Parts: sequence; structure tokens; C-alpha cells
Amino acid sequence: EDNAFDHLCVVLFTAEKKCVEGVLAGVSLAPAQSLWTTEASGSKENKPFFIYIQLFMVCNSNRGLTTGIYTTNSPEACLYVASNSRANIIVVDNQKQLDKILQIKDNLPNLKAIVQYSGSLQKKFPNLYSWEEFMGLGLDIPDKALDDIISSQKANQCCVLIYTSGTTGIPKGVMLSHDNITWTAHHASRAGDMQPAEIKQESLVSYLPLSHIAAQIYDLWTGIQWGELVYFAQPDALKGSLVGTLREATPSSHMGVPRVWEKIMEKVKQEISRCAYLKRKLVTWAISVGLEANQKCTKDEERSFLFTLANSLVLEKLRAELGFSCCQKFFTGAAPLGSDTVQFLLGLNIRLYEAYGMSESTGPHFMSGPETYKLSSCGKVLPGCRHKLANTDADGCGEICLWGRNVFMGYVNMEDKTVEAFDEDGWLRSGDLGKADEEGFLYITGRIKELIITAGGENVPPIPIEDAVKRELPIISNAMLIGDKRKFLSMLLTLKCVTNIETMEPTDDLSSEAVEYCQQLGSQATKVSDITGGKDKLVNKAIQEGIARVNAQAISNAQRIQKWTILKKDFSVPGGELGPTMKLRRPVVLKKHNDEIETFYRE
Repeated sequence: EDNAFDHLCVVLFTAEKKCVEGVLAGVSLAPAQSLWTTEASGSKENKPFFIYIQLFMVCNSNRGLTTGIYTTNSPEACLYVASNSRANIIVVDNQKQLDKILQIKDNLPNLKAIVQYSGSLQKKFPNLYSWEEFMGLGLDIPDKALDDIISSQKANQCCVLIYTSGTTGIPKGVMLSHDNITWTAHHASRAGDMQPAEIKQESLVSYLPLSHIAAQIYDLWTGIQWGELVYFAQPDALKGSLVGTLREATPSSHMGVPRVWEKIMEKVKQEISRCAYLKRKLVTWAISVGLEANQKCTKDEERSFLFTLANSLVLEKLRAELGFSCCQKFFTGAAPLGSDTVQFLLGLNIRLYEAYGMSESTGPHFMSGPETYKLSSCGKVLPGCRHKLANTDADGCGEICLWGRNVFMGYVNMEDKTVEAFDEDGWLRSGDLGKADEEGFLYITGRIKELIITAGGENVPPIPIEDAVKRELPIISNAMLIGDKRKFLSMLLTLKCVTNIETMEPTDDLSSEAVEYCQQLGSQATKVSDITGGKDKLVNKAIQEGIARVNAQAISNAQRIQKWTILKKDFSVPGGELGPTMKLRRPVVLKKHNDEIETFYRE
């Protein structure tokens, strides 16, 4: 029977696990070398396949380790990771990913085998195997040899490589040990109130790329730790099918990066705009009641009768439409979350528990949860971990430094970068700026490398200003502040538009929310090109007024935006402006739009 989800059978999994262990022993994987896989985010076929490979290698930790790469990466990016990790076996999902590897294989001296997991091989090359052929290589290896390998593994050995997104430089391979993984999976999940299966059967939907530490900890290692039920979403989860999967799975918890929560907000707003007048009024009223109630009650305290009424009449139904009828915990992390998204979801009675950490801390170092929640905070430090703020300013903001059993072993084949990552006392330097309140709740205020220092010596954190612009102007998708070593601040803006669900590239068509915004102004614009270049006077006037409102809140003249422009295309992962977790890659944008930026500063 062809079910909507894959269910891993323990017996079959164990049998195949033995086969893979035999194969790896048979091809003589040397210690500290890598098995490298490509995997698509949310693919029904290859999400279990990635987990197979991950677990097989963990059980053979002294013989090799795994790392993943995003399917959106170019052949050149694949070459960098495979070369840096000294990969000697590469497992790909399909012909499309195989074609990338065939382009670069001659530049990989350590490569011994390429394996295609799904589909038949279109051509035969030396050391190229189908999954079935690969399985056949290890059938003659005795069980004792495999058991000896398993029993020889050590807690302090590396078992996983996670490559950073490269938002501030070249990607670095983060080495995580067995102890890093198991300790973090236990303590982070308990901080987030995830329950063991004997107490409650937790369930979740796996759809984010397992190449990223957030998905690995949440989907894989925590699932194993507590016996969670994990559903694998369809290949097009991030192209629109995720909500349908959530409705069918009805998970007890859900984790998303900020862009996923933004898409959910946009979907709800779009549906509300299509409602008849009275229904639209009712929904808007219910959301306002939900927001007010959640702002007053930071924990699951007793709510007012009005909220109970709004929740039962409207909000419960809205959450059910999103697949959250049974969902009690909502997590977010990996990138900054806009306050407008937080506020809107609070109105739906969806309280986002934000986490803070990095690949180098095996994911979360701070966690929010039902008992540790404050609006706009990343929660408190995990039990057993420590933190300090270095070089604090007058407001108490400083660089967040981390310590604990979750801190990584170092960067693979990058000793100099490993040394740079720690201060003289052995604390991991995050590169992020933050402050903590008297109760220990952490608030992120910026990133050191993103800090703009104007020609006049003024330090300007860009994110608060960028967020303020997006709050004032619902038509704006992305805003990037410019001004490092410049006389004044300027800004690049992009408009909310429809995304091509096949390529994930932004189109010229404005989103329904953007079109509605234009109509409220009296504008007939339906495309980005109707507005760019100053063509639509009404929209440009509204944007200028929004910028003026943001400038009115600036603490000094140096923090006011003097010039701005609307770009012809929104930022995207395929375009290179956004990383895999939707973080803004500022160096890429600066290079790509240098001409527009220089225009700001011509005398």
C-alpha cells in the first residue's frame, strides 16, 4: 500500500543496517574520513535514506563519519565540501545530484565510490554503484568484525560533520562528537518539554534539510532519545504541501525556521482576505483578542471568557486548518524572527518558543519552553551549560560566549579557524551580540560582523532598523541596511512577490498581500516591475513615509536612512542572497548590487 508517509520498520532497518556496516568494512573506510551524502529537504524518498546513512556511520564511528550538503548547492560548492571533508564515499539521491558529482569526481583524490540511492543508473562508470549493488559488497563480512567495530566506538570521537552556511565566509566543517550529540539531544529536548514515549507519544513532521544541525537534533537525535513518532514530508513540502502533511499528521510539536513561520502567516492572511466581510471581521476580532490575551499571560495561566470564546469559535479552527489541532509546542530558531510574525502567530494562540545556538554548540544553547518563556527572548541557558557576555557596553550588550558539553571538537582540517573560535579561557565565541535580563533570559541584539561602523565612527546594528522598516511597510519582503565606512545610511528593499514553486525563484508578480497594500493606496500595481524605478508614485510615496516614521524613532542622526531603492528581484536561496536557513548573506548582496549601492554615494 502506498501511504502518504514512510514508516521505518525496525526489523528491515536492522537487516539493512548490517548490510551497510559490512559494506563500509569491506571498502576499508579509514579513520576520520567521511561518507558524504546529498539530500533534499523534505523528500519522501531520501529523508529515511539520509537517516539510514547517518545511523550506519554512527555505529561505525571509528571507521568514518557523515556530512550532508544541500541539493541547491552548485557543483563548485559540492567540490569544496567533498574535498574539505576528504570524502571517499559519496551517496546521492538521484540522477540530478549524480550529475553534479560526475562533473567534479576527477578533482577528488580520496573518492573511492559513488552510490545512487534511487532510480536506475543511466550510465556505468568505474566505482559507480546503485544502492542494491552497493549493498551486495558487504554480504561476506562476518558479524564479529562488525560487532568489534561497534564496540570500539568512543564518546569523544567525531561522528557528524555539519557545514556552516557560509554567510560570513567560506563554509567550515563543524566536528561533533557522540557525546555532543547525545548530551544535547537529551538536555535540549527536556528544556523544550519534549516527553519520553512512556509518558506521552510525541510526534513531529520532518521536512527541513538534515544537513542543518537544527533538523538533525530535532528530527533525528531527539526522536531516538525519546521514542518520538517522526513523519517524513513530501519532496515539495517547502513549495506548498507542508500544511497538507501537517493536517494529516497532526503533530504534537513543530519546529520551523523564521521563513516557514512567515509563510504560514502569509497563507493565513491570504485566506482571511478572501473571506466575506462579516467573517473577515469575526476572524480579525478573534486574532486581536488572542494577541491581547497572550501578551498579558506569558504562561498557560487562566484566560478570560472573551479569549475562550474567540478561541473556540475561530482560533481553534484556524489552527486545525494549519495542521496544528494537536500541537502544543512550537519552536523556532536558526535565524532572526521578525516581531510582526511573532505578534500575528500569538493572535492565533501559537506561542513560538525561540532557541539560540549555532552548529558549533550542536544546535541550541539557550531554549524557550512552556516554563521558560518571555516575548522576544531566546529563553534561558540549557541546564549544564554556561554563558558569558564579553566586552559589554553601557547597555549590558556584549558578545555571547558559550561553554558546555555541547561545544564542538573543532573545524575539520582548519586548525587556525578552530583556534580563532575560542577565547583565551576556552569559551566558544559566537560572534553574536546579546544581553541578558535579571532572570537570565537572553535577547539577541545583533552580530559583530554585521555591525555597521559609519565613516563618522558611529556603531549601527542593522537588524533593528531593518525589522522596523518591515513592520512599517507590509509590502517589503527584505530590507538590507548599507553604510559601513560610508557618510550616511542607505537601504536596499525588495517587495513581497509570488515564488515559482518549481524553482523557488521569485517572480515579477506581487503577492496577494502586496497587491492588497497597493489597492489600499489607490495603486493598480500587480507586478514588481510596476513599482521599481519610481514608476508608481503612490507606492513610492508610502514607502518614503514609512522610512520617515522609522527615522523618527532613531536615537541619532547617524542612524537615519537617507536613501533607498527597490530592487527588481526579491532575495532567494537560488539567487544566493539567502542561505539554506534563509539567513541574509550580506557579502553576496553587497557584491551583487554594488552598482545600486555606489549610486547612493556618488556626489
